[in-house]
Amino acid sequence: MSRQERPTSNAAGRTVSDTLEAWREISEPLWTQATRRDYVSRLKQVQADSIAAVSLAGLSVSDVECWHARMRRVGIGEAAIRGRHQVLRAAVAQSVRWEWIGINPVANARLRQPRSKPREAMTPDEVRGVISCAATIDPIAALALRVAAVAGARRSELAALRWDEVVDGKLTIDSSVEEVSNGDRTRTYTDAPTKTGTTRSVRLDASTLEEIAALRSTREDVSPFMFSLGASPAPPARIGWWWTRARDLAGLDKKWRLHDLRHWSATIGISSGHDVRTVAGRLGHANPAMTLRVYAHAVENADASLAAHLGHLLDPLPHVKLRALG
Repeated sequence: MSRQERPTSNAAGRTVSDTLEAWREISEPLWTQATRRDYVSRLKQVQADSIAAVSLAGLSVSDVECWHARMRRVGIGEAAIRGRHQVLRAAVAQSVRWEWIGINPVANARLRQPRSKPREAMTPDEVRGVISCAATIDPIAALALRVAAVAGARRSELAALRWDEVVDGKLTIDSSVEEVSNGDRTRTYTDAPTKTGTTRSVRLDASTLEEIAALRSTREDVSPFMFSLGASPAPPARIGWWWTRARDLAGLDKKWRLHDLRHWSATIGISSGHDVRTVAGRLGHANPAMTLRVYAHAVENADASLAAHLGHLLDPLPHVKLRALG
């Protein structure tokens, strides 16, 4: 950004709508197609409300909470309110970084906390079963599901994996596949950043590494991508089809999605006593606090296990007899 293009260090009469547009201009080149679709839609919905005409310098917490109330009165759901709030909070946070204003009133506004039931997780037997059934479709399909479970990789991340991203027992996940519609019923698949725009390195177990090595020796000449049949990244839908077919062959409930392998990985990791920061790193969560919120049920299971273990350590040993007092 040139000196002439640098933002001034004050609100300079800008409205909330102006702030949203400035944030969009600088952020949009970094968004994936899916993120762009969601954020632009939410941005326009915020701009359609009277809060968009409020001056940035005069924006207050009460303005934001009154905006929430207006949305509720017309029947907008809490999830949609949180989505629009997220966009406005990000835009105003950008203005704080640019020193247009000193604090972010959107971040201080209260949102209703969603009431959600703890997400269930598949059992290890179910995960083993679906991977075994995937092997009857294609050994590479079984590998895709195994990597999803072991590394917690998203479907779009699986589609972008390359053979050479496995080095010294670690898998580097630094991209995902973005599906672009060409407008003529054809689609193009290109490398894009991960959902959070970060790169993570995930250690793999010996069995998974052996499977990767065995399949790489015969398939790397076909494609540099693990799960593709050509020079381009794999269509995520292909991996989704492998999952659906293997799930049906295994007789699993149709409620289980491919994403539930990632969920299983996190749930097992936390409930088995592994620290949340490590699990968050494997999942690619930017903030472990998000992992704690999503997998609170697993933390509770780990806490119960820890309580039992601590109590067991304090129980008298069978062969120790306490002396009578007095």
